[in-house]
Amino acid sequence: MAKPLTRKQVMLARIVAVLADALQLGLMPLFVGGAAEGADLVLDVGVGLLLTWICGFHPAFLPTVIAEALPGVDLVPSWTLATLFVTRGRAQTPELPASSERARR
Repeated sequence: MAKPLTRKQVMLARIVAVLADALQLGLMPLFVGGAAEGADLVLDVGVGLLLTWICGFHPAFLPTVIAEALPGVDLVPSWTLATLFVTRGRAQTPELPASSERARR
């Protein structure tokens, strides 16, 4: 089972993914079949490494890197989808202090 993530890690990972997808969609005319195609690849590899650093290794990030390299498929917000999948249910719930737990009983 994957280790739990803090709420900050989950939010940071989701923000990075959304920003990466928004940047790629917003700058799409620059990335379509030109010299800037390399910049798109650098962005994808950087985002993949950053998300792996934040969330830990997850196999869902591997097909995302490949999908982002395919023409047309890179229009899908795949970083956001993969990150939502990876972070779903992994946020830690804050521990209740022992005194609060006794008071609930």
